Amino acid sequence: MLTQVKNSTEIMSMRESGRILAKVLNTVKAQVVPGIDTKALADLAARELKSLGGKPAFLGYQGFPDVICISLNEEVVHGIPKSTKIIKQGDIVSLDFGVEYKGMITDSAISLIAGKPRNLKDRDLVIYTEESLLAGIQSLHSGATVGDISAAIEAVLSSHHYGIVRDLVGHGVGHQLHEDPNIPNYGLRGTGMQLNKNMTIAIEPMATLGTHHVYMADDGWTVLTEDGSRSAHFEHTVLITENSADILTKL
Repeated sequence: MLTQVKNSTEIMSMRESGRILAKVLNTVKAQVVPGIDTKALADLAARELKSLGGKPAFLGYQGFPDVICISLNEEVVHGIPKSTKIIKQGDIVSLDFGVEYKGMITDSAISLIAGKPRNLKDRDLVIYTEESLLAGIQSLHSGATVGDISAAIEAVLSSHHYGIVRDLVGHGVGHQLHEDPNIPNYGLRGTGMQLNKNMTIAIEPMATLGTHHVYMADDGWTVLTEDGSRSAHFEHTVLITENSADILTKL
């Protein structure tokens, strides 16, 4: 379905969904340390979500087996939490989480380095991928186009010569986890669908230190860089306002 203009009740529910999501991600983020396994982090997310009154948007979605996606290093997105997957010093850890509250859904992701970064390239990849997300958000206002977001993200990532993942995109969100339009992380200003006040979208740049080409792992979920290069992923659900955008998935 096409993302719709949300009414005041729906917006209130999405604000609470986003608040819950941000609190859970903040709690899980604090436990991302070398030596912990990704299933332990997922179980923590499930407990925190339940205590805050939200429902998991990912669990069971098209068969996904857990409440959160946790991807490491060359895993771009959709990593399945496992007790055998141990986070190591210097790993880039991406946490992608979705919450449903009163029928309305928000979606957000962060990347961080466990312990100390291996090198400045890894550190900068995380910093500038988040910067590209903020640039995309700053391009928004009622009447902006999808291409405006795409071009703003691309400008940041291209300036640092990162691979911009093309096979995965941002999207509308709200009544469903994935709604139209798709929002690529590269494109031309002034092109694509026009976005209007009180629509809600999820913007999510994914960048790599190498190629933009990716492939699907044998588990049918995890998406990895084709050349094994490390990656980072950031995402916010935003509400488009008259002159800007309101980030719903932050504290």
